Amino acid sequence: MTPALAAIACLLIVTLGYGSLCAASPFGDCRRCRGMGHQLKTDRKGRLKRGKDCRRCHATGKRIRVGRWLYNRWARIYRAGTDTR
Repeated sequence: MTPALAAIACLLIVTLGYGSLCAASPFGDCRRCRGMGHQLKTDRKGRLKRGKDCRRCHATGKRIRVGRWLYNRWARIYRAGTDTR
């Protein structure tokens, strides 16, 4: 197997794997709050306490994956273009 063919096969496997991940689980953890919905802060004694709600995910702790976002955008444009009204 040539190196170019091996690289193409590897990219194809990674792409199909990511596509199946986006189809099975369209939401991932928020990168800013790491899926908690808020930041952790410490008080003056050094104990952990809840901080402010995450503004990026609106305190849900979830974000939509890039692949799923692209698919949703494509599907919306396709539906708008093939509307028979």
